[in-house]
Amino acid sequence: MEPWTQRSVFVTGASGLLGSWLCEELLARSAHVTCLLRDWVPAARFTQEDLFARVNVVRGDLEDHALLLRALNEYEVDTVFHLGAQTIVGTAARSPLSTFESNVRGTWNLLEACRLCPETIERVIVASSDKAYGDQGDEAYRESAPLQGRFPYDASKSCADLIALSYFHSYRVPVAITRCGNLFGGGDLNYNRLVPGTIRSALRGEAPVIRSDGQFVRDYFYVRDAVEAYLTLADLMPRDDLLGEAFNFSSGEPLTVIEVVERILSLCDRESLRPEILNQASREIPKQTLDCTKARKVLTWSPRFSLDAALRETIDWYRPQIA
Repeated sequence: MEPWTQRSVFVTGASGLLGSWLCEELLARSAHVTCLLRDWVPAARFTQEDLFARVNVVRGDLEDHALLLRALNEYEVDTVFHLGAQTIVGTAARSPLSTFESNVRGTWNLLEACRLCPETIERVIVASSDKAYGDQGDEAYRESAPLQGRFPYDASKSCADLIALSYFHSYRVPVAITRCGNLFGGGDLNYNRLVPGTIRSALRGEAPVIRSDGQFVRDYFYVRDAVEAYLTLADLMPRDDLLGEAFNFSSGEPLTVIEVVERILSLCDRESLRPEILNQASREIPKQTLDCTKARKVLTWSPRFSLDAALRETIDWYRPQIA
């Protein structure tokens, strides 16, 4: 039997970009999937692909500890993917309290519920972020670097990351942590993000808008590669050398914002469009790149998609949406 057949999986943040693709792949591998959903979003990929009809849905918030404990118990969950969070940097800056409630309190609520279900819980994968590292200078970040997020979103991910490690070291909750680069792919409806926003502008024949000066450097990570990374890690758990460990995942091809925009314009045959550079971004780190040597060596994982191939698939997903 395949390793995911009949496995009972709980996914938070299932209607988000990564969550919808992960749930779809888990269903394809014959897992029993239960999702925590807060909002009904008709335009979300999770809704459009009719994943609602194929999973168990628990309606509620990460801030509701009793609800989480009930869900883990009633559905006899053995695997947890904790993806739920406030993920938009600008929203987090405008509303730090709600961000800390969902990203920090929500994480400890879920981990405490997992601690109270030791008979069933076998693996818990907590989604952190490259932002959890804060500003580490120009070197690619390694998992051993300190977590020192300063801005609201960054700090919330640093806290959630440390809380997850605390639950492993204090209570032996079988936790592993993922720290990914900037995710992109079909289904991201947050058009204030660089990739979907640029694609929408290009397909409409409009000049894309860059909030920064265009020189910020980031890793951009395709959602289908991210799904494979998460499942590769989960497949190998609860192996002792993975528990309480964090793993970086990214494409390994850091680019400036302007380079990403120009790549998208070229793939959309819109090279004549010139981006509008606002140079208004604040509370952001100039350069963040990830060293994924640990994931390659320990998990024998590497991304399958080139950046151009990933962007082409992403653009193709948006064409009918924008039309």
